[in-house]
Amino acid sequence: MALPRRPCMKVKINGMHQDHCPSRRFHRLVPTALAIALLGACASAPSTAPSQPSSANVPAAAGEAELPQRFAQWVADFRATARAAGISEATLRSAFDNVQYLPRVIELDRAQPEVTRTVWDYLESTVTAQRVAAGQDKLLQLRNEAEAAASRYGVPPSIVVAIWGMESNYGSNYGSTPTIDALATLGFEGRREDWARGELLAALKILDNGDIERERMVGSWAGAMGQTQFLPSSFVAYAVDADGDGRRDIWGSMADVMASTANFLSRSGWQADKPWGVEVRLPTGFDYGRADTTVRQSTAQWAAEGLRTVDGQPLPEFADGTILLPAGARGPAFLVGSNFRAILRYNNSTSYALAVGLLAQRLTGGSGVQAPWPRDLAALTRSQLLELQTALNQRGFASGAPDGVMGPATREGLRRYQRSVGLPADGYPSAQLLQRLQER
Repeated sequence: MALPRRPCMKVKINGMHQDHCPSRRFHRLVPTALAIALLGACASAPSTAPSQPSSANVPAAAGEAELPQRFAQWVADFRATARAAGISEATLRSAFDNVQYLPRVIELDRAQPEVTRTVWDYLESTVTAQRVAAGQDKLLQLRNEAEAAASRYGVPPSIVVAIWGMESNYGSNYGSTPTIDALATLGFEGRREDWARGELLAALKILDNGDIERERMVGSWAGAMGQTQFLPSSFVAYAVDADGDGRRDIWGSMADVMASTANFLSRSGWQADKPWGVEVRLPTGFDYGRADTTVRQSTAQWAAEGLRTVDGQPLPEFADGTILLPAGARGPAFLVGSNFRAILRYNNSTSYALAVGLLAQRLTGGSGVQAPWPRDLAALTRSQLLELQTALNQRGFASGAPDGVMGPATREGLRRYQRSVGLPADGYPSAQLLQRLQER
Protein backbone atom coordinates (compact mmCIF):
# COMPACT_ATOMS: atom_id res chain seq x y z
CA MET A 1 0.00 0.00 0.00
CA ALA A 2 1.38 3.37 -0.97
CA LEU A 3 2.13 5.74 1.91
CA PRO A 4 0.65 9.24 1.65
CA ARG A 5 3.16 11.91 0.79
CA ARG A 6 3.68 14.55 3.49
CA PRO A 7 3.01 18.12 2.42
CA CYS A 8 5.82 20.53 1.76
CA MET A 9 6.36 23.34 4.24
CA LYS A 10 8.42 26.45 4.69
CA VAL A 11 10.79 26.66 7.63
CA LYS A 12 12.74 29.71 8.62
CA ILE A 13 16.30 29.30 9.90
CA ASN A 14 18.39 32.33 10.80
CA GLY A 15 16.00 34.63 8.98
CA MET A 16 15.85 32.70 5.67
CA HIS A 17 12.82 30.73 4.46
CA GLN A 18 13.59 27.31 2.97
CA ASP A 19 11.23 24.81 1.34
CA HIS A 20 11.24 21.31 2.75
CA CYS A 21 9.30 18.33 1.36
CA PRO A 22 9.78 15.31 3.64
CA SER A 23 10.34 12.04 1.80
CA ARG A 24 8.10 9.06 2.45
CA ARG A 25 11.26 7.03 3.01
CA PHE A 26 12.82 9.50 5.45
CA HIS A 27 12.91 8.03 8.95
CA ARG A 28 12.66 10.19 12.01
CA LEU A 29 16.04 11.41 13.24
CA VAL A 30 15.15 12.17 16.85
CA PRO A 31 14.18 9.50 19.39
CA THR A 32 10.74 9.75 20.93
CA ALA A 33 11.95 8.85 24.41
CA LEU A 34 15.27 9.75 25.93
CA ALA A 35 16.93 7.69 28.54
CA ILE A 36 17.83 10.09 31.33
CA ALA A 37 15.56 12.57 33.15
CA LEU A 38 17.07 15.41 35.13
CA LEU A 39 14.94 17.14 37.74
CA GLY A 40 14.68 20.85 36.93
CA ALA A 41 15.06 23.19 39.89
CA CYS A 42 14.30 26.60 38.43
CA ALA A 43 11.20 28.24 40.02
CA SER A 44 9.51 28.99 36.77
CA ALA A 45 10.51 25.65 35.15
CA PRO A 46 7.80 23.09 34.27
CA SER A 47 7.20 20.26 36.72
CA THR A 48 8.03 17.63 34.08
CA ALA A 49 11.64 16.49 34.42
CA PRO A 50 13.74 17.50 31.39
CA SER A 51 15.63 14.98 29.32
CA GLN A 52 19.21 15.11 28.19
CA PRO A 53 19.55 16.61 24.70
CA SER A 54 19.84 14.15 21.84
CA SER A 55 22.98 14.45 19.77
CA ALA A 56 20.71 14.20 16.72
CA ASN A 57 18.88 17.34 17.84
CA VAL A 58 21.65 19.58 19.11
CA PRO A 59 22.60 21.99 16.30
CA ALA A 60 26.37 21.46 16.42
CA ALA A 61 28.49 23.53 14.09
CA ALA A 62 29.37 20.49 11.98
CA GLY A 63 25.69 19.81 11.29
CA GLU A 64 24.61 23.41 10.78
CA ALA A 65 23.89 22.86 7.10
CA GLU A 66 21.52 20.00 7.97
CA LEU A 67 19.65 21.97 10.62
CA PRO A 68 16.79 23.19 8.38
CA GLN A 69 16.11 19.66 7.14
CA ARG A 70 16.24 18.13 10.62
CA PHE A 71 13.99 20.81 12.09
CA ALA A 72 11.53 20.45 9.20
CA GLN A 73 11.48 16.70 9.67
CA TRP A 74 10.76 17.07 13.39
CA VAL A 75 7.92 19.47 12.61
CA ALA A 76 6.53 17.10 9.96
CA ASP A 77 6.55 14.21 12.43
CA PHE A 78 4.89 16.29 15.10
CA ARG A 79 2.37 17.55 12.58
CA ALA A 80 1.34 13.94 11.93
CA THR A 81 1.01 13.34 15.64
CA ALA A 82 -1.16 16.42 16.06
CA ARG A 83 -3.33 15.41 13.11
CA ALA A 84 -3.89 12.01 14.72
CA ALA A 85 -4.86 13.82 17.94
CA GLY A 86 -7.66 15.60 16.09
CA ILE A 87 -6.10 18.95 15.23
CA SER A 88 -7.63 20.35 12.03
CA GLU A 89 -5.69 20.82 8.80
CA ALA A 90 -6.44 24.54 8.86
CA THR A 91 -4.85 24.89 12.29
CA LEU A 92 -1.86 22.77 11.25
CA ARG A 93 -1.29 24.97 8.20
CA SER A 94 -1.59 28.15 10.27
CA ALA A 95 0.78 26.84 12.93
CA PHE A 96 3.46 25.14 10.86
CA ASP A 97 3.55 26.39 7.26
CA ASN A 98 5.95 29.19 8.26
CA VAL A 99 7.26 27.85 11.56
CA GLN A 100 10.64 29.24 12.65
CA TYR A 101 13.54 27.68 14.51
CA LEU A 102 14.65 30.22 17.16
CA PRO A 103 18.31 29.82 18.19
CA ARG A 104 17.89 32.42 20.95
CA VAL A 105 15.34 30.18 22.69
CA ILE A 106 17.95 27.43 22.96
CA GLU A 107 20.54 29.86 24.28
CA LEU A 108 18.17 31.04 27.00
CA ASP A 109 17.04 27.52 27.87
CA ARG A 110 20.61 26.33 28.36
CA ALA A 111 21.71 29.36 30.34
CA GLN A 112 22.20 28.74 34.04
CA PRO A 113 23.05 31.97 35.85
CA GLU A 114 26.02 31.66 38.17
CA VAL A 115 25.00 34.51 40.46
CA THR A 116 21.96 34.05 42.68
CA ARG A 117 20.03 36.74 44.57
CA THR A 118 19.08 37.11 48.17
CA VAL A 119 15.37 37.13 48.95
CA TRP A 120 15.50 40.76 50.07
CA ASP A 121 17.17 41.83 46.83
CA TYR A 122 14.45 40.01 44.92
CA LEU A 123 11.63 41.55 46.95
CA GLU A 124 13.06 45.05 46.70
CA SER A 125 13.28 44.74 42.91
CA THR A 126 9.75 43.37 42.48
CA VAL A 127 7.63 44.92 45.24
CA THR A 128 8.63 48.48 44.44
CA ALA A 129 6.84 51.72 45.31
CA GLN A 130 6.23 52.25 41.59
CA ARG A 131 4.66 48.80 41.18
CA VAL A 132 2.51 49.34 44.27
CA ALA A 133 1.23 52.68 42.98
CA ALA A 134 0.58 51.29 39.50
CA GLY A 135 -1.23 48.30 40.98
CA GLN A 136 -3.46 50.51 43.09
CA ASP A 137 -4.40 52.42 39.94
CA LYS A 138 -5.14 49.15 38.13
CA LEU A 139 -7.34 47.99 40.99
CA LEU A 140 -9.45 51.11 40.53
CA GLN A 141 -9.50 50.89 36.74
CA LEU A 142 -10.47 47.21 36.68
CA ARG A 143 -12.64 47.15 39.75
CA ASN A 144 -15.61 45.54 38.00
CA GLU A 145 -13.57 42.77 36.33
CA ALA A 146 -11.54 42.01 39.46
CA GLU A 147 -14.56 41.97 41.77
CA ALA A 148 -16.49 39.73 39.37
CA ALA A 149 -13.64 37.25 39.45
CA ALA A 150 -13.42 37.50 43.24
CA SER A 151 -17.15 36.87 43.60
CA ARG A 152 -17.00 33.82 41.35
CA TYR A 153 -13.79 32.22 42.62
CA GLY A 154 -13.20 33.61 46.11
CA VAL A 155 -9.77 35.07 45.31
CA PRO A 156 -9.27 38.72 46.38
CA PRO A 157 -8.73 41.30 43.61
CA SER A 158 -5.45 42.35 45.25
CA ILE A 159 -3.98 38.85 44.84
CA VAL A 160 -4.99 38.57 41.18
CA VAL A 161 -3.65 42.05 40.40
CA ALA A 162 -0.43 41.27 42.30
CA ILE A 163 0.15 38.19 40.13
CA TRP A 164 -0.58 40.30 37.04
CA GLY A 165 1.98 42.84 38.25
CA MET A 166 4.61 40.17 38.93
CA GLU A 167 4.10 38.27 35.68
CA SER A 168 3.96 41.09 33.14
CA ASN A 169 4.17 44.39 35.02
CA TYR A 170 0.42 44.85 34.52
CA GLY A 171 0.49 43.82 30.88
CA SER A 172 3.31 46.10 29.79
CA ASN A 173 5.75 43.24 29.18
CA TYR A 174 4.40 39.76 28.59
CA GLY A 175 6.82 38.84 25.83
CA SER A 176 6.72 38.85 22.05
CA THR A 177 8.07 35.39 21.21
CA PRO A 178 5.66 33.32 19.06
CA THR A 179 4.54 30.45 21.29
CA ILE A 180 4.38 27.87 18.48
CA ASP A 181 7.91 28.68 17.33
CA ALA A 182 9.33 28.62 20.85
CA LEU A 183 7.81 25.26 21.75
CA ALA A 184 8.69 23.68 18.39
CA THR A 185 12.28 24.84 18.88
CA LEU A 186 12.43 23.40 22.41
CA GLY A 187 10.87 20.15 21.28
CA PHE A 188 13.29 19.76 18.39
CA GLU A 189 16.34 20.53 20.53
CA GLY A 190 15.37 17.62 22.74
CA ARG A 191 16.44 18.48 26.28
CA ARG A 192 12.79 18.84 27.29
CA GLU A 193 11.17 17.20 24.30
CA ASP A 194 8.36 15.35 26.10
CA TRP A 195 7.34 18.48 27.99
CA ALA A 196 7.59 20.70 24.92
CA ARG A 197 5.55 18.28 22.78
CA GLY A 198 2.77 18.27 25.36
CA GLU A 199 2.72 22.06 25.57
CA LEU A 200 2.86 22.41 21.79
CA LEU A 201 -0.14 20.10 21.37
CA ALA A 202 -2.02 22.14 23.99
CA ALA A 203 -1.14 25.33 22.06
CA LEU A 204 -2.57 23.79 18.88
CA LYS A 205 -5.78 22.95 20.73
CA ILE A 206 -6.07 26.60 21.74
CA LEU A 207 -5.68 27.69 18.11
CA ASP A 208 -8.10 25.00 16.97
CA ASN A 209 -10.68 26.22 19.48
CA GLY A 210 -10.47 29.74 18.06
CA ASP A 211 -9.43 31.38 21.35
CA ILE A 212 -6.57 33.30 19.73
CA GLU A 213 -4.93 33.75 16.32
CA ARG A 214 -1.46 32.36 15.75
CA GLU A 215 0.11 35.78 15.30
CA ARG A 216 -1.31 36.97 18.63
CA MET A 217 -0.26 33.85 20.55
CA VAL A 218 2.92 35.32 21.98
CA GLY A 219 4.71 35.30 25.30
CA SER A 220 8.00 34.33 26.87
CA TRP A 221 10.74 32.32 25.21
CA ALA A 222 9.76 29.33 27.40
CA GLY A 223 6.17 29.17 26.15
CA ALA A 224 4.32 31.08 28.89
CA MET A 225 1.64 33.26 27.34
CA GLY A 226 -0.43 36.35 27.91
CA GLN A 227 -0.73 38.90 30.67
CA THR A 228 -0.48 36.42 33.53
CA GLN A 229 1.82 33.98 31.72
CA PHE A 230 -0.10 30.72 31.39
CA LEU A 231 1.61 27.76 29.81
CA PRO A 232 -0.65 26.29 27.10
CA SER A 233 -1.57 23.29 29.28
CA SER A 234 -2.60 25.65 32.09
CA PHE A 235 -4.61 27.70 29.61
CA VAL A 236 -6.49 24.60 28.44
CA ALA A 237 -7.21 23.63 32.06
CA TYR A 238 -7.99 27.00 33.68
CA ALA A 239 -8.60 29.81 31.16
CA VAL A 240 -12.09 31.33 31.32
CA ASP A 241 -14.27 33.27 28.86
CA ALA A 242 -15.52 35.84 31.36
CA ASP A 243 -16.64 38.51 28.90
CA GLY A 244 -18.90 36.15 26.97
CA ASP A 245 -17.41 36.69 23.51
CA GLY A 246 -16.86 32.97 22.94
CA ARG A 247 -13.07 33.14 23.32
CA ARG A 248 -10.70 32.80 26.23
CA ASP A 249 -8.37 35.73 25.66
CA ILE A 250 -5.65 36.30 28.28
CA TRP A 251 -3.87 38.70 25.95
CA GLY A 252 -6.52 41.36 25.37
CA SER A 253 -9.57 40.78 27.57
CA MET A 254 -9.02 41.93 31.14
CA ALA A 255 -12.18 40.14 32.27
CA ASP A 256 -10.69 36.90 30.96
CA VAL A 257 -7.28 37.67 32.50
CA MET A 258 -8.75 38.30 35.96
CA ALA A 259 -11.12 35.33 35.89
CA SER A 260 -8.58 32.88 34.45
CA THR A 261 -5.98 33.76 37.08
CA ALA A 262 -8.51 33.53 39.90
CA ASN A 263 -9.79 30.21 38.55
CA PHE A 264 -6.21 28.84 38.52
CA LEU A 265 -5.75 29.75 42.19
CA SER A 266 -9.20 28.50 43.17
CA ARG A 267 -8.57 25.14 41.53
CA SER A 268 -5.16 25.04 43.23
CA GLY A 269 -6.71 25.09 46.70
CA TRP A 270 -7.32 28.77 47.46
CA GLN A 271 -9.55 29.22 50.49
CA ALA A 272 -11.85 32.23 50.43
CA ASP A 273 -11.62 34.68 53.33
CA LYS A 274 -8.21 33.40 54.41
CA PRO A 275 -4.98 35.41 54.09
CA TRP A 276 -1.86 34.10 52.41
CA GLY A 277 0.08 34.51 55.65
CA VAL A 278 1.34 36.96 58.22
CA GLU A 279 4.69 38.13 59.57
CA VAL A 280 5.31 36.74 63.07
CA ARG A 281 7.71 36.78 66.01
CA LEU A 282 9.06 33.41 67.05
CA PRO A 283 9.25 32.42 70.73
CA THR A 284 12.57 32.25 72.57
CA GLY A 285 14.17 28.87 72.12
CA PHE A 286 12.25 28.05 68.94
CA ASP A 287 13.59 25.00 67.09
CA TYR A 288 14.41 26.47 63.68
CA GLY A 289 14.43 23.01 62.17
CA ARG A 290 10.64 23.05 62.48
CA ALA A 291 10.41 25.94 60.03
CA ASP A 292 9.83 23.52 57.19
CA THR A 293 7.07 22.84 54.68
CA THR A 294 6.66 19.35 56.14
CA VAL A 295 5.74 20.73 59.58
CA ARG A 296 2.10 21.85 59.50
CA GLN A 297 -0.15 22.49 62.47
CA SER A 298 -3.07 24.64 63.52
CA THR A 299 -2.81 28.28 64.51
CA ALA A 300 -3.88 27.31 68.02
CA GLN A 301 -0.91 24.96 68.31
CA TRP A 302 1.52 27.59 67.06
CA ALA A 303 0.05 30.17 69.42
CA ALA A 304 0.38 27.75 72.35
CA GLU A 305 4.12 27.60 71.59
CA GLY A 306 4.36 31.39 71.87
CA LEU A 307 4.05 32.51 68.25
CA ARG A 308 2.76 36.10 67.87
CA THR A 309 2.19 38.54 65.01
CA VAL A 310 4.66 41.42 64.68
CA ASP A 311 1.89 44.03 65.04
CA GLY A 312 0.04 42.47 67.94
CA GLN A 313 -3.03 41.49 65.89
CA PRO A 314 -4.61 38.05 66.28
CA LEU A 315 -3.01 35.25 64.28
CA PRO A 316 -5.01 34.15 61.23
CA GLU A 317 -6.88 30.88 61.65
CA PHE A 318 -5.01 28.19 59.73
CA ALA A 319 -5.68 24.48 60.00
CA ASP A 320 -2.24 23.63 58.61
CA GLY A 321 0.05 26.61 59.07
CA THR A 322 3.76 26.48 58.31
CA ILE A 323 6.65 28.66 59.50
CA LEU A 324 8.63 30.26 56.68
CA LEU A 325 12.15 31.62 57.24
CA PRO A 326 13.18 32.92 53.81
CA ALA A 327 16.50 34.32 55.10
CA GLY A 328 17.20 31.84 57.88
CA ALA A 329 17.12 32.30 61.65
CA ARG A 330 18.36 35.88 61.53
CA GLY A 331 15.68 37.17 59.15
CA PRO A 332 11.93 37.77 59.23
CA ALA A 333 9.55 34.90 59.98
CA PHE A 334 6.11 34.24 58.49
CA LEU A 335 3.20 31.95 59.29
CA VAL A 336 1.73 30.83 55.96
CA GLY A 337 -1.26 28.68 55.10
CA SER A 338 -2.93 26.91 52.19
CA ASN A 339 -3.29 30.08 50.13
CA PHE A 340 0.47 30.58 50.13
CA ARG A 341 0.76 27.04 48.78
CA ALA A 342 -1.82 27.86 46.09
CA ILE A 343 0.43 30.72 44.92
CA LEU A 344 3.35 28.27 44.87
CA ARG A 345 1.41 26.13 42.42
CA TYR A 346 1.33 29.16 40.12
CA ASN A 347 5.10 29.57 40.43
CA ASN A 348 7.00 27.14 42.64
CA SER A 349 9.30 29.68 44.28
CA THR A 350 8.96 30.83 47.89
CA SER A 351 10.45 34.20 46.96
CA TYR A 352 7.85 34.62 44.22
CA ALA A 353 4.94 33.58 46.45
CA LEU A 354 6.17 35.89 49.19
CA ALA A 355 6.43 38.76 46.70
CA VAL A 356 2.85 38.17 45.51
CA GLY A 357 1.54 38.13 49.07
CA LEU A 358 3.45 41.24 50.11
CA LEU A 359 2.52 43.14 46.93
CA ALA A 360 -1.16 42.30 47.45
CA GLN A 361 -0.81 43.45 51.05
CA ARG A 362 0.68 46.76 49.96
CA LEU A 363 -1.99 47.27 47.27
CA THR A 364 -4.65 47.36 49.98
CA GLY A 365 -2.74 49.72 52.26
CA GLY A 366 -0.93 47.14 54.36
CA SER A 367 2.68 47.25 55.45
CA GLY A 368 5.73 45.55 54.06
CA VAL A 369 8.18 43.37 55.96
CA GLN A 370 8.84 44.71 59.46
CA ALA A 371 11.81 42.71 60.76
CA PRO A 372 15.25 43.54 59.35
CA TRP A 373 16.95 41.34 56.77
CA PRO A 374 20.44 39.93 57.49
CA ARG A 375 22.05 42.05 54.79
CA ASP A 376 25.57 41.01 55.72
CA LEU A 377 24.84 37.52 54.33
CA ALA A 378 25.67 37.30 50.65
CA ALA A 379 23.90 34.84 48.39
CA LEU A 380 26.01 31.86 47.40
CA THR A 381 26.75 31.41 43.71
CA ARG A 382 25.90 28.15 41.95
CA SER A 383 29.54 27.12 42.17
CA GLN A 384 29.59 27.78 45.90
CA LEU A 385 26.37 25.79 46.37
CA LEU A 386 28.02 22.93 44.50
CA GLU A 387 30.95 23.16 46.90
CA LEU A 388 28.55 23.24 49.86
CA GLN A 389 26.71 20.14 48.67
CA THR A 390 29.96 18.32 48.00
CA ALA A 391 31.33 19.19 51.43
CA LEU A 392 28.11 18.07 53.14
CA ASN A 393 28.22 14.73 51.34
CA GLN A 394 31.90 14.27 52.19
CA ARG A 395 31.15 14.94 55.86
CA GLY A 396 28.36 12.35 55.87
CA PHE A 397 25.43 14.77 55.74
CA ALA A 398 23.70 13.47 52.61
CA SER A 399 22.36 16.30 50.47
CA GLY A 400 21.74 14.53 47.17
CA ALA A 401 23.72 14.78 43.95
CA PRO A 402 25.51 18.15 43.81
CA ASP A 403 23.76 20.38 41.27
CA GLY A 404 24.23 23.92 42.56
CA VAL A 405 20.55 24.25 43.44
CA MET A 406 19.21 24.63 46.97
CA GLY A 407 16.53 21.95 47.27
CA PRO A 408 14.92 20.00 50.15
CA ALA A 409 17.67 17.36 50.32
CA THR A 410 20.41 19.98 50.58
CA ARG A 411 18.46 21.93 53.17
CA GLU A 412 17.95 18.83 55.32
CA GLY A 413 21.62 17.83 55.03
CA LEU A 414 22.63 21.34 56.06
CA ARG A 415 20.27 21.22 59.04
CA ARG A 416 21.81 17.96 60.23
CA TYR A 417 25.26 19.52 60.00
CA GLN A 418 24.13 22.65 61.86
CA ARG A 419 22.71 20.55 64.69
CA SER A 420 25.93 18.56 64.90
CA VAL A 421 27.95 21.72 65.60
CA GLY A 422 25.41 23.45 67.84
CA LEU A 423 24.14 26.05 65.34
CA PRO A 424 20.50 27.05 64.73
CA ALA A 425 19.23 24.43 62.28
CA ASP A 426 17.59 26.82 59.82
CA GLY A 427 19.04 25.16 56.71
CA TYR A 428 20.09 28.52 55.31
CA PRO A 429 23.31 28.42 53.22
CA SER A 430 25.94 31.06 53.86
CA ALA A 431 29.59 31.71 53.04
CA GLN A 432 30.45 31.26 56.72
CA LEU A 433 28.90 27.81 56.77
CA LEU A 434 30.66 26.84 53.55
CA GLN A 435 34.01 27.96 54.96
CA ARG A 436 33.39 26.05 58.20
CA LEU A 437 32.45 22.90 56.29
CA GLN A 438 35.61 23.06 54.19
CA GLU A 439 37.92 23.48 57.17
CA ARG A 440 39.86 20.36 58.03
